[in-house]
Amino acid sequence: MENKQDNLKEVSIFCDGACQFNPGVGGWGALLIYRNNTKEYRKEIYGGFQKTTNNRMELMACIRAIETLKQSCRVNLHTDSQYITNAFNLGWLDKWQARNWHNIKNVDLWKQLLKLCKQHATSFRWVKGHNGHPEQEHSDFLANEGLKANPLLVDFGYEQQLAKEKAQESLLTA
Repeated sequence: MENKQDNLKEVSIFCDGACQFNPGVGGWGALLIYRNNTKEYRKEIYGGFQKTTNNRMELMACIRAIETLKQSCRVNLHTDSQYITNAFNLGWLDKWQARNWHNIKNVDLWKQLLKLCKQHATSFRWVKGHNGHPEQEHSDFLANEGLKANPLLVDFGYEQQLAKEKAQESLLTA
């Protein structure tokens, strides 16, 4: 019997996030590549936020890239973020979920990414950043374009995270 995943189109995605200061203005970028026999198709996407963190932008790049796919695919996602690759490849996500996400930041984005990954056969590969890898360097360029996006969006997940941390802090100092 043929495995359903054997018929999936294979897409390579290169993602990166950028932040001016941390937290600060943030950008994300992704390069999606699909090869069909002799033809190669490339799609570039990027965006930015008024105030966020670098880790949130790394996650956002992955999320936005996978959201772009119109059907289930075999996704080879490349990132220079060990935060992301280790979470998937070393089982961190399983531990975080088992602890009900206790003391984990960016839960809103992790949950989005997990949901999207379930729709695809996704693997995560770490690529050393700023090391001359052409596609990863291009995703970095796109993330920096995201810093200049017009308009820069509000990262409501980050704002909620900040409010929650301030509320917890005030309980401790009251």
